[in-house]
Amino acid sequence: MGRDVLARLALAGDETVLDAGCGTGRVTVALLERLPRGRVVAVDGSPSMIEEARRRLPSGRVEFRVADLAELVLDAPVDHVLSTATFHWVPDHERLFARMFETLRPGGRLVAQCGGEGNIADVLAATERVGERAPFADALAGWAGPWRFASAEDTAAKLSAAGFEDVRTWLFDVLVDVVEPRTYFATIMLGSHLERLAPEHRDAFVEAVLAELPEPIRVTYVRLNIEARRP
Repeated sequence: MGRDVLARLALAGDETVLDAGCGTGRVTVALLERLPRGRVVAVDGSPSMIEEARRRLPSGRVEFRVADLAELVLDAPVDHVLSTATFHWVPDHERLFARMFETLRPGGRLVAQCGGEGNIADVLAATERVGERAPFADALAGWAGPWRFASAEDTAAKLSAAGFEDVRTWLFDVLVDVVEPRTYFATIMLGSHLERLAPEHRDAFVEAVLAELPEPIRVTYVRLNIEARRP
């Protein structure tokens, strides 16, 4: 999915591009390949992710930063912003889009994809039900989770309010058949939930959530696509 987002960003090859939420650098590698004469500013809020990205990309054409995207200030503006699977981790989208606007040169484009309204709805419902039970309730009851899954309409309005033009936002579904549910849920789906639980309760929580879902385990990802331009 990250490569599909990158394919929507037209590049001449000599630009400077902000990878907003670079993670371990998997998409950054593909981005750098499309910038043979350019450079990347790779930003993530996790120091461990940045360290892994440094190991993956020892290129002198990549500047790495640990930073909160909603508070990001760069030394110089960039030509474009690319972001994949990150914006739903930022609770304040008004502040986020204002910062992305300020990072761009006039004419620069923001191309992004993240979780959107309705994303992993069945999984979220299951985690809420299980989180109300003992012994998980002390850590999880009433907790809405770490994500903000916004609608296309609300996102478009916030981008326009931040100053962007040529705004385009849309949702689409991606259905994933989960081959190894326990590993997948423990490492990808429920990581933030497990961090809040005592270690001795984590395996039981994963098992309880899986028991709430029909088999075979399928996850419906709703992706929010974003395209906008700074005038």
